[in-house]
Amino acid sequence: VQLQASGGGLVEAGGSLRLSCAASGFTLENYAMGWFRRAPGKEREGVSSITVGGDTYYADSVKGRFTIPRDNAKNMVYLQMNNLSPEDTAVYYCAARRGSLSPSIILRTVSFYDWGQGTQVTVSS
Repeated sequence: VQLQASGGGLVEAGGSLRLSCAASGFTLENYAMGWFRRAPGKEREGVSSITVGGDTYYADSVKGRFTIPRDNAKNMVYLQMNNLSPEDTAVYYCAARRGSLSPSIILRTVSFYDWGQGTQVTVSS
């Protein structure tokens, strides 16, 4: 399992970014996928996840602003981030977990076994 995250960068508050996660070495359609982030001085936290069946989940802090589309044919998962704020500044990671996950744990870092390297997102005020 390999995950390659990309698309981070510097953006002004109110702007948008789309992160990409390229998956290889496994069939994406059989995996739950998640996006997590670690802000300076904070622990890694769940941002958004999508189940094998396509159900999506979001942290309260990003609801209404972020979406997590997936393209199984391309083995890609994305994180579309709109209306960004400086509080969204963090290193963002994508992660994978084979099979189904309960909604109660799908945004927990311990629920995911395979991780990509991070991509930095910086939002200026």
